[in-house]
Order: sequence, then C-alpha cells, then structure tokens
Amino acid sequence: MGSTEDLDYPQVILQYNRGFLVSKVMFTACELGVFDLLESGEPLSSDAIAVRLGTSTTGMERLLDACVGLKLLAVKLTEEGALYRNTEISNTYLTKSSPKSQYHIMMYYSNTVYLCWHYLADAVREGRNQYERAFGVSGKDPFGAMHRSEEEMLKFMAGQNSVWSICGRDVLAAFDLSRFRQIYDLGGGGGALAQVCISLYPNSTVTIYDLPKVVEVAKQQFIPHEERRIAFHEGDFFNDSIPEAELYILSKILHDWDDDKCSQLLAKVYKACRPGGGVLLVESLLSEDKSGPLETQLYSVNMLVQTEGKERTATEYSKLLEAAGFAEIEVKRTGKIYDAVLGRK
Repeated sequence: MGSTEDLDYPQVILQYNRGFLVSKVMFTACELGVFDLLESGEPLSSDAIAVRLGTSTTGMERLLDACVGLKLLAVKLTEEGALYRNTEISNTYLTKSSPKSQYHIMMYYSNTVYLCWHYLADAVREGRNQYERAFGVSGKDPFGAMHRSEEEMLKFMAGQNSVWSICGRDVLAAFDLSRFRQIYDLGGGGGALAQVCISLYPNSTVTIYDLPKVVEVAKQQFIPHEERRIAFHEGDFFNDSIPEAELYILSKILHDWDDDKCSQLLAKVYKACRPGGGVLLVESLLSEDKSGPLETQLYSVNMLVQTEGKERTATEYSKLLEAAGFAEIEVKRTGKIYDAVLGRK
C-alpha cells in the first residue's frame, strides 16, 4: 500500500477549503463598491479603481485578479496595462441598482451571519444560537437579537427582499392562488414577496403582519405609498390575535422555530382561517432521508447558530399542518432554493 504522499490532494477538500476565501473575496468586492463602480461598462485599471474607491493599489489589484478568477470580472491586457470590467453575473446580481441585486443579503452574511458561524462548534455543543458570543446580546429572543439596532434590522429586511426578487415568483406560482383574494403575509418584512404576489394575482390584496418597528421601516423604505393593494398589521403573531383571511403565507417563518412553536402558530392560523381558505408555507425542503440538498443542509446549520429552528422535510411540514387541522396538503418542489407547501381548511 502506498503512502498518503502518493495520493492527490482530494479535490473536495480543496473545494471546501477555498469556500470561505471565495465568499469573502466576493463580499469584499461588493462592500468596497467594485461592481457598482464598473457598472457603467467603462473598463478601468486597478490603479484607477483603487484611487476612486480609496484603497491601496496592491490590495485592489489582488482583489480584482481574484474576481477575474471567479468570473465576476473580465480583464483585457492593453498597452496601458490591464483593464477590468464587470461580467454579466456581477452586473445582474452584485450591483446595488440591479432589480435582481443580491448585494444586501451578501452584506448581511458578511457582517452578521459569518460572525455567528465563527462559534459553530459552540452552537453544536450547546444546541443554541450564538448571538451572545458574537454580539454580546441575548439570544433568547432571536429576532430581538437580529433587530438589535435599526441599521441591523434594515440590513436584514433588505437582504430578505433581495432573496424574493429572485425566488418569489417561483414559490407563489407553484400553486394557482388566484382564488384567494384576502391574503395575510405573516412576518412579511420588507414586502418584496407581497409585491410579487399582487403582481401575479392582481385581484388580491396582501396584508403584511409584522412587528411594529418592522412595519414602520417597510412603510418608509420599501413599499410605495401609492400602493393600495398592500396593507399592514402591526403585532406579534405569537402573542397577538391573527385576523381572519382566506390565505396565510408563512415564508421562511417556521424554519426559525422548534416544533412546539410551529404547532402553536399553525393552530392560531387554522382558527383564524376562513373555511375553504389555506396556508402556504415557503421553505427550503430537505429530502426525506435528509441527504440533501446541500444548500438546505447548510441553511439548517445556520438555523442552529442564528435561531431556534431547523430546516425540515416535506413530510415533517405536512405533519405539522395536519396536527393543526389543515388537510389536502400538497407539496411543490420548484427546482430552486425554496419550495412550496399548501394546506387547506
């Protein structure tokens, strides 16, 4: 038998070792404004980019070259030197002005999620989120920790909105929801999913039910004042009443909580729901044997370090819905990050 020196360094280990480095390169280029600067299409040298963004020339050149390797930038060698420009990927997803921009969710991951993940080993040992270690705030109320400042709350809301700019249409079109005219989006945050909903179903109205401070920011920052098909309801849906409606959307809500909390919330939703109405769960579904998808497995680990919840299988969500009283449960996998589960009353 040969020694380990005879073996190639496993590609899978290389891939995962560089995962952190890759993401930080992309996050840093976003944070420094590289892609926004190059959005106009004018190629620039590393020196010119460094001057405009106020960085060192040596540091910027290395960052730009790494972005070229990631195919986030393209480079052309000229007599004046190397000139850099955005690729289609960076123009579409990494510039702030793009309708499909993922800038805000990346900044949230870079500045908040990564700090919690630094304490992943502690989270695994203790089975609880790591806000206290990461930020010095209590993690007993996960959303109190997430919303620990107005700036942090705004980052979180903008990040969630950017997710629905990509995934919203897939999950809301998974089922024909046109029969539901009065819809409540529980924990609807910045309202991006609500806006997709009224676009797909113009005869419907959507009420965003969220905490008072979240509603205030949504009104000021995200929802146009002239939009009459989106309304707001301030409250805590665990502790306050839930008004009657035909359909309740819970997008990325149940994964934040343990089974007991989920059962408590779904029971309240069932009681409030009109006969013939329903509930739409939007979640990233694990396969039944929990062997994938990898993205969902990683999200479940993130729920450990940030919340009280976990990602679940379609069967696990169906059982929670059935226990609350919902029937005729249907599951639609979108082929994207998030899937849809519909239960009827």
